[in-house]
Amino acid sequence: MKSKLLRTTLLIIVIIGICIPAYQWNHSNIVRLRNAGKTRMAPIIMVPGSSATKNRFDNLISELGHEAPQQHSVLKVVVKTDGKIETTGSIARNDQQPFIVVSFQNNKDGKKNIDLQSNWLNLAFKELVKTYHFNHFSALGHSNGGLILTLFLEKYLKESPTVSIDKLMTIATPYNMEEENLKKKTAMFNELYKYRDGLPKSLVMYSIAGTENYNSDGTVPYNSVNFAKYIFQDNVKNFTEITVTGANTAHSDLPQNKQIVALIGQYILRENFKPSQIQGNNKNNN
Repeated sequence: MKSKLLRTTLLIIVIIGICIPAYQWNHSNIVRLRNAGKTRMAPIIMVPGSSATKNRFDNLISELGHEAPQQHSVLKVVVKTDGKIETTGSIARNDQQPFIVVSFQNNKDGKKNIDLQSNWLNLAFKELVKTYHFNHFSALGHSNGGLILTLFLEKYLKESPTVSIDKLMTIATPYNMEEENLKKKTAMFNELYKYRDGLPKSLVMYSIAGTENYNSDGTVPYNSVNFAKYIFQDNVKNFTEITVTGANTAHSDLPQNKQIVALIGQYILRENFKPSQIQGNNKNNN
């Protein structure tokens, strides 16, 4: 009896010894195969807010150039009201994460225009994929640029089924427009909420708010930025809210705020800034 029990125990140990390494190998192999189909190029698509031009992110890109260990090329796109696309700049051959700024000839505010701009972004996106042959990307939107990107992801990305988004970061994006009252929901929010199931389930999303006085950044109410959670939470892989305070947190200053520059480096760029750099930038801004 004891001999039989011993043999059974040894057999179980052998089976466990075989299964655990096999499981680990299989899991790592699945991850490797999943990533094997991804192109080396994964651009960062940047969309400015209302009234902003293709040059809106110049200071941000300059700040990133000072901090990041690698330099990134910049392509600027302007989508005309007739759908035609104009470009300036270029993407370097070996640049795996170029910056692509997509702006619009009609860059006016208002829900009607934001809806149009999300459609124009889709036109530009399809052309970029066709030209540069990437199948994954990350995105950054400031102010209403975040609304444009969110609508694009909800409604239009599915029209490019071979392309996926890795990460999205929005800065001071008014998901409930200028409304401060938490009980009042605008038409813009209702549309974003209605189509939230269209968001890519694998998306990692960061929503950043700036506050001069803990209520707003001087333009966008903090409560409006906070409405992002009702759209993204439980609809994407990960959703994180970050609040930046201190100096240079006015709405127009946020894209080049050193704390936010460091967050972009850590969470969006592959270089990944070290946490000490973020702490140092926080200290310098307070």
